[in-house]
Amino acid sequence: MTYFQNNTLLFVVLSIGPTFLLSIVFNSILLKFSQTLGVRSQTNTKDIRWSPAVKPSVGGISFFVIFLLSFIVLNFIDHLLPIDYENLKIVGVFVVCTIAFLMGLADDAYNTQPLLKFTTQLLCGLVLYFTGTKISIFTNDGLNFGLTILWVIGLMNSINMLDNMDGITTIVSIVILFFIILLNLNLNMILAPIPILSMGIAGALLGFLVYNWHPAKMFMGDTGSQFLGAFLSVAGIDYCWNSFTLVHYSWFSINPVSLGFLSVGLVFILPITDTITVSINRIKRGQSPFVGGKDHTTHHLFFRGVTEKRIAILFCGIGLTGLALALNLILNYHTVWIAAAIGFCLIAFVSLYLNTIIKRK
Repeated sequence: MTYFQNNTLLFVVLSIGPTFLLSIVFNSILLKFSQTLGVRSQTNTKDIRWSPAVKPSVGGISFFVIFLLSFIVLNFIDHLLPIDYENLKIVGVFVVCTIAFLMGLADDAYNTQPLLKFTTQLLCGLVLYFTGTKISIFTNDGLNFGLTILWVIGLMNSINMLDNMDGITTIVSIVILFFIILLNLNLNMILAPIPILSMGIAGALLGFLVYNWHPAKMFMGDTGSQFLGAFLSVAGIDYCWNSFTLVHYSWFSINPVSLGFLSVGLVFILPITDTITVSINRIKRGQSPFVGGKDHTTHHLFFRGVTEKRIAILFCGIGLTGLALALNLILNYHTVWIAAAIGFCLIAFVSLYLNTIIKRK
């Protein structure tokens, strides 16, 4: 692996390129042969989708297959290391992503009860915490435990809720994964397990976007959104919440709590904003935040006259801006970047939230 350590950019290209092509081929096969699995019936009142068309929700299967292939490659890179405490963490990630995928697959096929989904998400959070993937910004372990569980459950639901319009969740997830890749390129840590898996999943998402871009030919379904929520929660813990551990500064005192919240706010600004906005508005109307509806930030932008393709491009732009600010905040920690991060988060959240409450003609 010495060659790739000296040519990390080439390693990234060789990781994303083949998985991108594999994803295109695999999804074309799924699209051709899918009949009923994940196809949303218009008589189904449990889920309210934005698109009126009946299309297969099987894209998430390709994510998991390529995740498995990436995991196999990771094991070859690590020379099939035996399972010990140090490797227990990546085993926990594998188990959690598998559980999330299976739960999403069951939900797409049988419309499982919300309590079962919540219990599964809680299990994912517990497995991650006790296998070493946990938030460590507080000195109190109880606070770290509570925030870790809340983060995993919250993000799995948030990514699922954001999957409400063609290409949105796919693009947002790609941007988050590219943040992980670029950050580790800068830190010369691209051969670590999570970055390697991130490159594989990023390639899978890019290939899926070919079929998920408006007008979409297929959806990722809960199979994809639950899997992505689980994996992105892991990436968020390691490289956003615990970002203070990545770089040591001799000239600046770092507050791990503030840096963690700001990093998360920048990288995950869109799923967090959408979930908080929808939850606030539904609670104000006396509705449950967990019931589907056409009241997301994306929908309100469409009501203002913004086309679905432009909404996807807008969300990509917001995500990339957050990505750039987060990289500078972590790699070049300075009060200027703190101010820029706070300003960006406030502007993005307030703008998208106000657009949902200002009455339209």
